[in-house]
Amino acid sequence: MNATLNEQKKPPYIMLVVLFVGAFVSFLNNSLLNVALPTIMTDLKVEYTTVQWLATGYMLVSGVLVPASAFLIVRFTNRQLFITSMAIFTIGTAMSAIAPNFAILLIGRMIQAAGSSVMGPLLMNIMLVSFPREKRGAAMGVFGLVMITAPAIGPTLSGYIVQYYDWRFLFEMILPLAVISLILAIWKAENVMDRFKNATIDYLSVILSTIGFGGLLYGVSSVSSDGWTDPIVLTTLIVGAIALALFIVRQLVIEKPLLDLRVYKYPMFALASIISVVNAMAMFSGMILTPAYVQDVRGISPLDSGLMMLPGAVVMGIMSPITGKLFDKFGPKMLGIIGLTITAISTYMLSELQIDSSYTYIISVYTLRMFGMSMVMMPIMTNGLNQLPTRLNPHGTAVNNTAQQVSGSIGTAIFVTIMSNVATSKGESLMANVDPTTLTEESVAVMGHKALLAGIQYSFFIAVIVNIVALILVFFIKRVDVSGEAAEKLDGGNEGSLARE
Repeated sequence: MNATLNEQKKPPYIMLVVLFVGAFVSFLNNSLLNVALPTIMTDLKVEYTTVQWLATGYMLVSGVLVPASAFLIVRFTNRQLFITSMAIFTIGTAMSAIAPNFAILLIGRMIQAAGSSVMGPLLMNIMLVSFPREKRGAAMGVFGLVMITAPAIGPTLSGYIVQYYDWRFLFEMILPLAVISLILAIWKAENVMDRFKNATIDYLSVILSTIGFGGLLYGVSSVSSDGWTDPIVLTTLIVGAIALALFIVRQLVIEKPLLDLRVYKYPMFALASIISVVNAMAMFSGMILTPAYVQDVRGISPLDSGLMMLPGAVVMGIMSPITGKLFDKFGPKMLGIIGLTITAISTYMLSELQIDSSYTYIISVYTLRMFGMSMVMMPIMTNGLNQLPTRLNPHGTAVNNTAQQVSGSIGTAIFVTIMSNVATSKGESLMANVDPTTLTEESVAVMGHKALLAGIQYSFFIAVIVNIVALILVFFIKRVDVSGEAAEKLDGGNEGSLARE
């Protein structure tokens, strides 16, 4: 069945609901555990560097598997792929819930990652083939509702559960939802995408991808605890960068690449990808710096800090479908300019946070920043994907997911480093101007808070500059022609030589 014909048929709403349930569960799971790490560390009697692997290992497995999602999506039917992924995720969740020790918990967590890593790209591809290009904005806006809201409410929900229940309830809560999603998929899932029986995988590309993305992600995730000069960090970053360079070269020269980087030949996709990467770095900075200010400078509990950021998550969730419809009507440039302007202004306001900033100010500015962000990500990404032929959709979504994951991790490491270095320098400056004999435990704590605040303020200011770079790039965006004639011309003769099932 031709993919362009699929676009003209009535969207498979039941199938999409099933996928949305599964994707929501997996996206929620991504951010659910971070707040609980200290509790798990105490309960299972492991060091902080060890318990961090619950987050790092999850990220590494996802980072390695997402680039291969393009091959998996074209090689297997979407029904096979979703049921298999959901089953793997469910097994990992059950293992984590009953884990008697840290080793079993880590294995369960990594199995979860193996199952959930394909969910996002698979759902996005089904959305792309289920709706015509001129209606994709609204459809992708609903997808954004799941993709953005689920991980955003994770820390708040996790903070509540950890404060009042056992950390295992985080997995016990997810498990029935995963089982329901799996049963619904077996019962109602249908195939809406082409399957290419002759699709083959280049194993050397898989090896280079694993080493490249795995090395980079591990290296940057270790920077916050070990520093940029640590031999292991440096080694993994260098090896990862070399493997990634070889991976890119190989994708450009082989006939059937694992990740077709020729999607960057399409200018609006390339520009959208660059803007998304820059924006992801700035967005992840807020997710790290704001909790650091609220919890470490102001001493607010994880639960209360999560509740303070919840309005921002709610606003993003509400706005995502609205911005999707606005995109269909007005295109991406206006939304991007307005959204990034609001984001830059609100980020600058966060750089002006003080020791005694009111709760109302913190919540309002953070929520305003999330409002601005909600107008940027999905519209610009959708416009870029609209320029790709249907056959390149799996590669486009895989490239976007991979680029954002890597850039988000690198951005987080850079902003944490900036925050730490400025805080250290400010702390030394404050100590140098104080008579050591007058120091008390309370005065040292106050100086520590002031030093950390200086680091957070400076990091947010750098984030403003990053936002401005993205804003400048948005002015070069052009709305992709989504008329039936343009879509037919784009897909005509480009369906490839692989035999479909």
